Amino acid sequence: MTEEKTDNTKPNPSRRDFLKTGTIAAAGIMIVPRFVLGGKGYIAPSDRLVIASVGAGGKGADDIKHFNKTGKAEIAYLCDVDEARAAKSVSDLPKAKFYKDWRKLFDKESKNFDAVSVSTPDHTHAIVAYHAMQLGKHVYVQKPLTHDIAEARLLTEAAKKYKVVTQMGNQGASNDGTRQLAEWYDAHLIGDVHTVYCWTNRPVWPQGIPWPTTKSDIPSTLDWDLWLGTAPYKDFVNNLVPFNWRGWWDYGTGALGDMGCHLVEAPFRVLGLKYAKDVQASVGSVYIGEFKQGHFPDSCPPSSHITLTFPKTHKTKGDITVHWMDGGIQPERPAELGPNEKFGDDGNGTLFIGTKGKMMASTYSSDPLLLPTSRTSEVNVKQTIARVPGQSDGHYGQWIEGCLAGYGKTQLSSSFDVAGPLTEALLMANLAVRGHELKGGHIKMLWDNDNMKITNFDDVNQYVRREYRQGWTI
Repeated sequence: MTEEKTDNTKPNPSRRDFLKTGTIAAAGIMIVPRFVLGGKGYIAPSDRLVIASVGAGGKGADDIKHFNKTGKAEIAYLCDVDEARAAKSVSDLPKAKFYKDWRKLFDKESKNFDAVSVSTPDHTHAIVAYHAMQLGKHVYVQKPLTHDIAEARLLTEAAKKYKVVTQMGNQGASNDGTRQLAEWYDAHLIGDVHTVYCWTNRPVWPQGIPWPTTKSDIPSTLDWDLWLGTAPYKDFVNNLVPFNWRGWWDYGTGALGDMGCHLVEAPFRVLGLKYAKDVQASVGSVYIGEFKQGHFPDSCPPSSHITLTFPKTHKTKGDITVHWMDGGIQPERPAELGPNEKFGDDGNGTLFIGTKGKMMASTYSSDPLLLPTSRTSEVNVKQTIARVPGQSDGHYGQWIEGCLAGYGKTQLSSSFDVAGPLTEALLMANLAVRGHELKGGHIKMLWDNDNMKITNFDDVNQYVRREYRQGWTI
């Protein structure tokens, strides 16, 4: 596999070119439509989104597959720091040019694509997405939207400034389940919700461990410096790439960053949540000897229970308490749930507690149920919220259609005006988790949203906006 070195591709016909053609036709010049020339099933260039995929292995490869399934995407460029990781995508898309460095891709090819898909480790989401948006490119960014709170705020504002179509990759936001929950709540079936529980069996990777002391050889296919990107330089170690980086603060955001955007999305939609006002957390301890607690500041803890308070919204009568539990911790089973009935699925779930009843759902808000579960089939509420064709699979097509229509023309399930505040709340919750390493984790941390800072424990504010490694700027 060789990185593309030349720029010999003609620009893809743009929608503007298409409109110009229409003007010529109106002037009396006969032009045969391209779809006629192309035959049955042909999709004109003006109806196809040309995408550069930054991240071509793992989740990036899965995203590419879903974009291609729409029939309206052309993956023209592939970019990945690891040739071995990207090999399958490169093989499947022989016409796509390959780059290792997204900066070179943007410099050389920006006139030749319309949009960018970002599926990289958390710590490089923002820098890739922001530079794409500055070029006027629509962006699809995997969850969590960013690694830092300040980055999430920046991308949210940038989407409006550069007028680009955006979507975060929490595909469950396009499922019917989250809309069904909202319709039940809007119909006042469970009264006023005041408490929500979200839980996950993540992490399913090592956490609460020391950074490896043994330096390892860098694989020949991997550009380690590019992989590090904005993060501080460290020697390469085994069992970090391509997946276990999630448990290290320099690169990932722990279980909350991985699953929070999936599980907390429904409470945001159903209750109209925006920004939290305070947070507190307890975390799982790791002991390396009798009464000798391990201190591993580089690694996320093995488990946590976080409590967020959100202010009253237009859909609630008072403040809302949202509990997040990870590492296999779950809330007490509702009394209305039968002893043999499942509580969520595969270790993940969401429970809404209202003044008149309860409702719950599983991963990606699938399988929504009223409690007791027999009530679900007894209730018939009118559908008031439009469904996304294809549900979670349609999350990708929804973004493509939005890009083809243009900024502000369609509503997306997880555009950055929605995904940004959701990501910020989750990353703010992680401040309380990190506070335990700084000896401040047993307090309630008060959040000043306008100034993006904790007001009563300044030590954690260093994580609101981290300093990028020299040579990397946003």
